[in-house]
Amino acid sequence: MTRLSFTSVAAAASVAMVLAFMPVNSAAQTPAGKGDGSIGRGAPPPEGPMPRAADGKPDLSGVWDPGLSFTNMGQVPLTPWADAIYKERRGNLSKDDPEGHCLPAGVPRISPFAQKFVQTPKLVVILDEGNVHSYRQLYLDGRQHPKDVGPLWMGDSIAHWEDETLVVDTIGFNDLTWLNGQGLPHSDQLHVIERYTRPDLGHLNVEITMEDPKAFTKAHTFTRTFLFRPNWEIQEYVCNEFNVDAEHLVGK
Repeated sequence: MTRLSFTSVAAAASVAMVLAFMPVNSAAQTPAGKGDGSIGRGAPPPEGPMPRAADGKPDLSGVWDPGLSFTNMGQVPLTPWADAIYKERRGNLSKDDPEGHCLPAGVPRISPFAQKFVQTPKLVVILDEGNVHSYRQLYLDGRQHPKDVGPLWMGDSIAHWEDETLVVDTIGFNDLTWLNGQGLPHSDQLHVIERYTRPDLGHLNVEITMEDPKAFTKAHTFTRTFLFRPNWEIQEYVCNEFNVDAEHLVGK
């Protein structure tokens, strides 16, 4: 299995955008085979119609590359409480970023690393190569959120299909994660709704709406687009083993 270095991506994210932190020598995916990058990151996704699962629903299974869409969030409308926290974190150069210290990223924050979707009629599992090998379980069996849910790093997710769209409702968060590497805060009242659509073989679109009456003055919606990578597999990545971020998160 050949690999593609994330050094330049990490530098750009840490220095230019300060949106997400990742180890400088971490490796991302290129598929087994040529090793010349022709079917690795930067290559166009495959073309073709949207595949369907055995139950007739759109099939979201496979490995998906977020590319730079992981930075997409737009201008989140913050309350004075959240804005003060945000300014403090930015002024301190994000030195306390939980993800930079190998804690879970939370939802909807993601890294530039690949994600693998495993789909069954009653459950969709998302496996994240980055961060701390995080995973999410999106329950499709009709259950409701538990009455005593949370506080959880990744929240509690239930899902249902609306025609061709997978709608995921997540609550039960703690208030320890950041929404991005710049320090956008949220409270334990965060409510995230994701709408996954696969318009064709090569693309997965996600519309994300965040609600938090303590942190946001109104609901905020943004989108991300993932690219299908049929020749990739997620690989082992242990943040604690080679975390070069922590020593650089020194603040002012």
